Amino acid sequence: MKNPIARFILRWFVSSLGLWIAAGLLAGRVNYDGDLAVVVIAGLVLAVINVVLRPLLVILSLPAILLSLGLFMVVVNGFTVFLVTKLYPSLQISSFWAAMGTGIIIGLVNYLVSAILEKREA
Repeated sequence: MKNPIARFILRWFVSSLGLWIAAGLLAGRVNYDGDLAVVVIAGLVLAVINVVLRPLLVILSLPAILLSLGLFMVVVNGFTVFLVTKLYPSLQISSFWAAMGTGIIIGLVNYLVSAILEKREA
């Protein structure tokens, strides 16, 4: 997919879907009060953070990522999700550990959607 707007919309969709799945799996720790609009807006905020701030976070934490063989990316993902809760308080995540779990779930959803789309394009 070469269109940057379409890629951003896909990233937004995947972020929202991942947040919704995480809220279902981590019930009690991730809360959006049953309002789907909260998940969609939080997905938009997360997509913007992933486009703007995440590359800088990855560059700054590159030594830790290399030393941990990439496992520190879980912390970076958790931090971005935790940052969403600070910027958009309607999405509530109980702790940083729940944010890291949410980041893992979003990463898995992103991987699955990317794998499906790559098979379609091939």
